[in-house]
Amino acid sequence: MTGFQKKSCVMTPALAALLLLAGESWRRTGQPARGTQLPTAGTEPVVALSPYVDTHAHFDAKILSDPNGEVAFAVREMVLENAAKLIFLPSPFLPDDPNRFDHDAFMAVVKHHADKLAFQGGGGSLNPMIQESVRAADAGPEVQRKFKERAEQILRDGAVGFGEVTAEHLSFLPGQVYESAPPDHPLFLLLADIAADHGVPIDLHSEVVPQAMPLPLELKSPPNPSKLQENLAAFERLLDHNPRAKIIWAHAGSDNTGYRTTDLCRQLLKAHPNLYMEIKIDPLSLGKNPPIANGKIKPEWLKLFKDFPDRFVIGTDQHYASGRLMTGPQRWKMAALLLNQLPRDLRRKIGAENALRIFSIPNTK
Repeated sequence: MTGFQKKSCVMTPALAALLLLAGESWRRTGQPARGTQLPTAGTEPVVALSPYVDTHAHFDAKILSDPNGEVAFAVREMVLENAAKLIFLPSPFLPDDPNRFDHDAFMAVVKHHADKLAFQGGGGSLNPMIQESVRAADAGPEVQRKFKERAEQILRDGAVGFGEVTAEHLSFLPGQVYESAPPDHPLFLLLADIAADHGVPIDLHSEVVPQAMPLPLELKSPPNPSKLQENLAAFERLLDHNPRAKIIWAHAGSDNTGYRTTDLCRQLLKAHPNLYMEIKIDPLSLGKNPPIANGKIKPEWLKLFKDFPDRFVIGTDQHYASGRLMTGPQRWKMAALLLNQLPRDLRRKIGAENALRIFSIPNTK
């Protein structure tokens, strides 16, 4: 990736702490915390010490009306981020979502930037099929035939993986839906077999619930249920179903139930060699077990990364929409802040090398 230049200025821990403080205030009140001031446009530091691959990026609904403009915007922004490659995937939609789209909404334009961009598919088709199968209590032969047909078409289209699909997706914002499906549902198991046969990963969004628990107090019911059902055992059954299937568990470091601790991550990584994790740190909503505190990596997270150097990638969940990035402090800045604090060899693995290997993407020279 020698065509990407290392930037000269980096984010300091003090500036990172300021960003986190402002982000938490922004999440609660819509304004930065009193006495803080975010960097103004044009003076923000470029935080990535070396180019990295973001394996989990999104377009919003405007991609349907202006795919060329939205993709061009993402390509411009990634230069400022010092990102070597962005992998876009559709969000995990429900069947009746009027804004639903899949990879085919943007794949043609993304392919014009194959040196910088790639895509996964299924969030707007496979995920709705899974959710509808759960609703209808029907995962019979005809449902599975259509599901497999769609999955294989996604790969023929050039997708480097399947995603974003979800087993447990909480609602945080007005208008956001709650989604739930057993991780060992027959269609998830079928998808694991297809992914294994073709050597591509599955990008899975799933809040972990090791035991039945009340809905966290900061969330509303409805649309969320008042009680969350245990799903960890079913998740492990999915991982065990086909050991050749690469399962990427999205949003490590963005825990909303309180159970996705480094201890649980360690336990699962030891038990399941086909499990990988995407690192996400959202400054607008840090969650319950973030990897960074006061601008510095927590020791327990650093040890986890060092102990499993080949099993983590960056997946910011950054949205590129409407000619601008999402409001407030950006997720990619926090991912780069984390990378900058890793030892050089580990930074290269988690930042780029692991992603290129897992997604079978050639290294851009």
